[in-house]
Amino acid sequence: MDRRTTLLTAAEVLAWWIALTALWLVLVSAVDTLEFVVGTAAAAVGALAATAARRVVTVR
Repeated sequence: MDRRTTLLTAAEVLAWWIALTALWLVLVSAVDTLEFVVGTAAAAVGALAATAARRVVTVR
């Protein structure tokens, strides 16, 4: 992969992570430290999965 592709992939993962973390924060009523860590980690896993799924669908 070239540098541009790497940066675009990183930006896509970051965008997914931000969106999924924001969605999680909207859906929970109270946030303590442990819940925040677990929620952001789950959002990171979801962001990686979403990026991988999109790449599988678009790469031929």
